[in-house]
Amino acid sequence: MRPAQLLFEPPAEEPEEERFFDLESIDDPAELLRRATELTLAFRVAAERAADFQAIAAAQLADTRRFDALSPAEIAARIDWTPDYAARMVEYGHTLIRQQHSGEH
Repeated sequence: MRPAQLLFEPPAEEPEEERFFDLESIDDPAELLRRATELTLAFRVAAERAADFQAIAAAQLADTRRFDALSPAEIAARIDWTPDYAARMVEYGHTLIRQQHSGEH
């Protein structure tokens, strides 16, 4: 037995309209400004925290106590940084790690 032949095309799903935190549905400009500002600040804080984690990871990868320690140039190549920026992030990461160990925030 063979499967039955389709005589029509099934309807394609309509793509959902792209939405960005429902900002496009806010009509009041004052409310739109308030909500967009909230999101801007939240994303800025999230980006700063993510950068801190990048620095910590870079410092850990560059730790010479690791048998597989990476140089700043090798770290830079992995994530499209310049070697100079990678070296600064490694140093910043060391600072953050020291702060974590001493209980400072």
